[in-house]
Amino acid sequence: MLTRLHAIICKADPEIVEEVKWKKPSNPTGTPLFSHDGMVCTTEAYKGYVKMTFAKGASLPDTTGLFNAPFTGATRRAIDLREGDKLNEKALITLIRDAVALNQSAVAVKSAKKKSAKK
Repeated sequence: MLTRLHAIICKADPEIVEEVKWKKPSNPTGTPLFSHDGMVCTTEAYKGYVKMTFAKGASLPDTTGLFNAPFTGATRRAIDLREGDKLNEKALITLIRDAVALNQSAVAVKSAKKKSAKK
């Protein structure tokens, strides 16, 4: 499932950057983090399922109901995938692209504010 998610993420945005973060004794290989103008999502393998967490998921439209993991925070949202789950690849690609677009809009706003402050 992780391999499949990786392929979908790269298909959704060929410019996305993958790096490994948060290595620790309980997770010595770390967590794959995907970013493009900011954090987009992470993927993590747990016993029995894979979790794909979107950094700004609460700000993303999820018209197809992909987000299925409970989060009590106001920012992140996640998708839990178990072996054999049917995955709506088209909807996931849209969600990834929406996350990148959200990051890019935030970068554009910051840039405009900097230009305005210099005047």
